[in-house]
Amino acid sequence: MKKTNVIQVEDLTKMFGDFKAVNGITFEVKKGEIFGFLGANGAGKTTAMKMLIGISIPTSGKAHVAGFDVFTQAEDIKKNIGYMSQKFALYDDLTVKENISFFGGIYGLTKARIKEKTKELIEDLGLQEVSNQLVGSLPLGWKQKISFSVALLHEPKIVFLDEPTGGVDPITRRQFWEMIYKAAHDGTTIFVTTHYMDEAEYCDRVSIMVNGKIEALNTPKKLKEQFQVDNMNDVFLKLARG
Repeated sequence: MKKTNVIQVEDLTKMFGDFKAVNGITFEVKKGEIFGFLGANGAGKTTAMKMLIGISIPTSGKAHVAGFDVFTQAEDIKKNIGYMSQKFALYDDLTVKENISFFGGIYGLTKARIKEKTKELIEDLGLQEVSNQLVGSLPLGWKQKISFSVALLHEPKIVFLDEPTGGVDPITRRQFWEMIYKAAHDGTTIFVTTHYMDEAEYCDRVSIMVNGKIEALNTPKKLKEQFQVDNMNDVFLKLARG
């Protein structure tokens, strides 16, 4: 059975004056896919992601996210996606429960649904003992897991994760990826940027941006075959060196 595309991008471009930060990129992402969006700092991946999540208007090209046009339906896109930034969007001066309730309200969930989702999330993450603690007092790994779960509260079609595992230990990174796999298995599409090349191996497909352009796009296995290397880090190095 062929999976439908939930992100469709064609010749998408973003100019800042005379500078092309994103230079005519074209790709699609399928429902339930874990799609890795890689590139060095300054490659254009963050600019591209901002266009896709509806907070930056493209200069030219076409893009649809969750069935909505990035030019004319940015607000509809925001309602149908989850987003987790590198800095985590949780409020340190609210408790775990208060954070869940707050974001549930922003996402438009009813009070009954927020109560239900709060109970479910706390049980799933094993947070019963810390649910009334301020988020600011928790380890980074816990904040990360809660932040991802909060991004899934309203059951979005797509979740965008911007460098989600930066700064945490390898065990927590692995646990986080288990959460990503579960969400994808449940039908949520995951669009993730990462600078950890070993994490690219966990993705169904990977695109690699260099100087505003997508220079490679395929499964990790096929990219390694194409560049005749044993790991994704070497694929990235070959592309970066031109």
